[in-house]
Amino acid sequence: MGLTSTPVLALAVTAAVLLFGVTIWQWPRLAGPGWRALTGRIGLFLATQVAVFASVGLAANNAFLFYGSWADLFGQEQDLGVVVDHSAGGKRVKVMGVQSLDVPGGGRPDKGGQIQKVAVEGEKSGIKSPAYIYLPPEYFQPAYARKRFPAAIVLTGYPGTAENLIKGLKYPRTAHELAAKGRIQPMVLVMLRPTVAPPRDTECVDIPDGPQTETFFASDLPGAVSGSYRVGTDPANWGVIGNSTGGYCALKIALHHPDRFAAGAGLSAYYKAAEDTTTGNLFHGKQELRNRSNLLWSLDNKPPAKTSFLVATSKKGESNLKDTLRFIEKVKAPARVSSITLDSGGHNFTTWRREIPPALEWLSGRLTSA
Repeated sequence: MGLTSTPVLALAVTAAVLLFGVTIWQWPRLAGPGWRALTGRIGLFLATQVAVFASVGLAANNAFLFYGSWADLFGQEQDLGVVVDHSAGGKRVKVMGVQSLDVPGGGRPDKGGQIQKVAVEGEKSGIKSPAYIYLPPEYFQPAYARKRFPAAIVLTGYPGTAENLIKGLKYPRTAHELAAKGRIQPMVLVMLRPTVAPPRDTECVDIPDGPQTETFFASDLPGAVSGSYRVGTDPANWGVIGNSTGGYCALKIALHHPDRFAAGAGLSAYYKAAEDTTTGNLFHGKQELRNRSNLLWSLDNKPPAKTSFLVATSKKGESNLKDTLRFIEKVKAPARVSSITLDSGGHNFTTWRREIPPALEWLSGRLTSA
């Protein structure tokens, strides 16, 4: 049974309830003196506490999908990390499996679209990463056989999993529903986490003598996808969106690579690279690299390009409100900036699910097909 499965949660809750009942029932018998009674009291108390904490932890994980599997929870997630396809005319995307969407007609790709589980090899960075690619129904329809679709890279926060984008934030389902209503154009979504050198949080930085994460996202990934799918190659065909760390990465990639991306959207983003025990030494003492990773500094010191930005925050519940307002103020033409400001909303899936539909509409309006 999987970590996020309902039977596992139900089993944990049942165990907690039963142990609580046994504790109440047996406590009078264990109230006497002696090491056996003492050991019994301690054992029941600890077992009940463990069961309760396990139930709460599993419920929280099911709601927010911090971990997608037992292997991920225990730091043993190796899925797809070393599987690369070096054949098929130099294509650098290997399809490992497919799944359908839980939508009407989802069993047929030309009705419900398709999610492909892939491994991507970075030509310049050398990074190999798992990802999920959502292909809309139109991708499989004869009328669109010659069409090259717009695409968006979709990034989770740290240390999230790519499954969060499908199960928790429901990007493919939301895109499918919005397109069916005519509110967005059909788009390909390339979904993955920013942690492409796990367990290190690289903050989408090209680290000196380390993982070249920015190169992977800004150059390798769109190149590999365009070489394997009917996706455009012009900047106007590509956008990037993410939440938290993924939101910071999305804004930074769009800001520094207008030659590859027309738009970037950051939900609950921050505006300079984190530096802590999870990141290690990102800049190796090079202040120019640290400055470049600060988006507010970059807006002040980098010539503006024709790029569109979307930032999202909340008046209550988010810590990025002040810096978000500063970001908006610093964006200068020909760049454009839009914003979503909720009255209240924390740094969590519930908030992001409220922002994703309008963000996808915004993104769709700034991308073109080829």
